[in-house]
Order: sequence, then structure tokens, then C-alpha cells
Amino acid sequence: MEFFRIRKDIPFMRHALVFNVISLITFILAVFFLATKGLHLGVEFTGGTVMEVNYGHAADVSKIREALNRINLSDATVQSFGSSQTALIRLPSKQGVTGAQLSERVIKALREDDRTVELRRVDFVGSQVGKELVENGALALLLVSIGIVCYLWLRFEWKFGVSAIVANLHDVVIILGFFAFFQWEFSLPVLAAVLAVLGYSVNESVVVFDRIRENFRKMRKAGTPEIINNAITRTMSRTIITHGSTQLMVTSILVFGGETLHYFALALTIGILFGIYSSVLVASPLVMWLGVTREDFIRPEKKKEEAVV
Repeated sequence: MEFFRIRKDIPFMRHALVFNVISLITFILAVFFLATKGLHLGVEFTGGTVMEVNYGHAADVSKIREALNRINLSDATVQSFGSSQTALIRLPSKQGVTGAQLSERVIKALREDDRTVELRRVDFVGSQVGKELVENGALALLLVSIGIVCYLWLRFEWKFGVSAIVANLHDVVIILGFFAFFQWEFSLPVLAAVLAVLGYSVNESVVVFDRIRENFRKMRKAGTPEIINNAITRTMSRTIITHGSTQLMVTSILVFGGETLHYFALALTIGILFGIYSSVLVASPLVMWLGVTREDFIRPEKKKEEAVV
């Protein structure tokens, strides 16, 4: 399906070095912020207490934060959850204070302002559980990356697998760099978004790579840069339709999903935008520089030996 067709191929590969220098600078900045600032990990990773409270009317998040500030819990996170009457409070661990004691202090402070508040549930996350979640999240990223390389190696050629995983990890590191720079909370939903971006981004790479392979068989007299330019140009309409539709849905979550899904949608938005960039302007030039040729797809025919009389 195409909304438009570009008649003349756009010379993307002519500016491949510029695009990759920009990507390298962005990547280095992301790594720098990760190393210096680090991620603002959520309670799920660091350990703490999660409380769900319900009011007989719309919950006033700012008023809840004021109550927490009075009892020296300004580092707590408060957000709407589910309905307008429900709020979710995340409390980081405090040395010498148990989760049960923290929750009692919080509900007591909230009831001083509003007697209608009701404690729905309290979840305690230990530091050991948080450590395991960090390790399991890193392991999940590693396994997904290995799976992507193996898939593309089997379907195309090892050069495509290496190029795709470099481009995809470029997206992941940049997402993490944004969260480190702005100190946005990195929670389990955000980790899920990062894993989703890996799969989403590789899909775009596969579409472009498939067209490159097809062009090597059809465009017999063209060079590798011309073949890649044609592949990217011919898939642009599909890219705009697919990513535009996806981003429309993610934007609706970002605007109307509330604070619970805000950072999840934000991570997806960054991943989609950089996923388009990396699939077209990072992975494709890497394939070219790794020396992909027509012979990688079309094996030369062996001459039949003459029968010995």
C-alpha cells in the first residue's frame, strides 16, 4: 500500500558519513549521561513501598504531595492510577524504617487532611527483589539482541545481523540517555517499552534489508550505494504509514494515558523516532561499509565438468 511514490531515488548513501557522525555523537552523549547521572530507578528496582489509596471524590495529587512533604517524604512519587479517585504512592526504602511503618505514617498524614481516604493495598518490594529485576532486565535485553542477530544472520547474511543490532542498541542507549539526562523515572513499564522498541525497530530494518536483497537480484548493473538508495526510497511510503499510525496511538497514550503510562509512552515515542532514523541512516550505511555484494545473495554457477570419454 502506498499513498505516494517517489520517482527519483534519494541519495541517502551520499551523506551516510554525516548521518553516522551525528549518531556517534548522540550515542556518546547518551553514554556520558548514563555514566555521570545514572538512571533514576523506580521502586520496583531499588526496593520500597507501593501504596494504592482511594478517595470518595477526585484525588488531589498536589495535596497528597504536600501531606508527604510534612512527614519528610518529599522523595515519594504520587500519580493518578486507574480512576480519578485513586492515587498510587511509591515510597523508596528508608534505613531503620520498615515498609509497614512507612505506610502507617502516610495514611495517618493523609487522613489528617481528608477522612474519606481509604487504603486499598500495600506492596513491599525488597532490595534483593529489585536487584534481581535489574539483572533479569539486562539479561532480557541481551537475549533479545542475540536473537535478533541470529534471525537476521539466518534470513539474510551476517553483515545485516551486525548492522541491525548496532542500530537497535543505538536506539536503546539513546532512550536510556534521555531518561538519565532528564532523570525521568525508569520503571518496569519503561523497561517493557525498551524491549518493544528493539522488536519494533528490527522490523523496519528487515523491510529495508529485504528490498536491498531483492534489488541485488534485479538491478544487475547498479552499484551497492545505488541499490541501497533505491531500497530506502521505495519503502519510504510504507515507513511513513506504519510509523505514523503507531505514533498516533502512542501519542494518545502519552496525552490521555495519565501519569501511570506517561513514561512508557515517552520511551516508545523516542524509540519510534530514533528507530526510523537508525534503520534507514545507521543500519544501511553499516551494511554498505561492511562490504555487502551481489555475490552474498547470488552464488556463481559452477561450470559442469565435461564428461570423460
